[in-house]
Amino acid sequence: MYPECLKKVIECLKDLPGIGDKTAERLAFSLINFNKEKLTLFSDAISDLRDKITNCSICGNITDSEVCPICQDLNRNDKVLFVVEKPKDILLFEKLNIYDGKYHVLGNLISPLEGIGPEDINLDSLISRIKNFHVEEVILALKPSIEGETTMQYIKKILESVDVKITKIATGIPVGTDMEYIDAMTLEFALEGRKDI
Repeated sequence: MYPECLKKVIECLKDLPGIGDKTAERLAFSLINFNKEKLTLFSDAISDLRDKITNCSICGNITDSEVCPICQDLNRNDKVLFVVEKPKDILLFEKLNIYDGKYHVLGNLISPLEGIGPEDINLDSLISRIKNFHVEEVILALKPSIEGETTMQYIKKILESVDVKITKIATGIPVGTDMEYIDAMTLEFALEGRKDI
């Protein structure tokens, strides 16, 4: 019943996470109500995402230039590398404003069940950076899951012969959570990561 161009917009919107049929329709009709200037601005912004966003040639973060602003920042400590799965993870830690080192994005986690092996993630450039820039510490900030643990253990193994300290961020029980609602893996990590008080 909808014009073909509107159907295409609805179908595209449904590809976004958390957007179902009704929300996609609502959003598409909202776009129709934009004035032409605002709709052109919206369209140009999406085109810029397609044409300008790329991955940093050094760390793998998203950027609109060859090297991201974090890698270009000479005031940041390049002797510490914070390893994350996705570019979005960098933003989470940058908002805290407590880390002044550099980052490295793996792009994925090792997952044999999904056919993702070590060769499918950004490991070669990580090893090169560690060796070439004499990195002193690698902080692993990967999600506490089987895939995250597998990836961390693999990184630890391939860096055994390199003189670098390897740490991981602590995981555990969120503040204000009742113990009965915590899953077994979170409890296990919390117990393993315990420290003196």
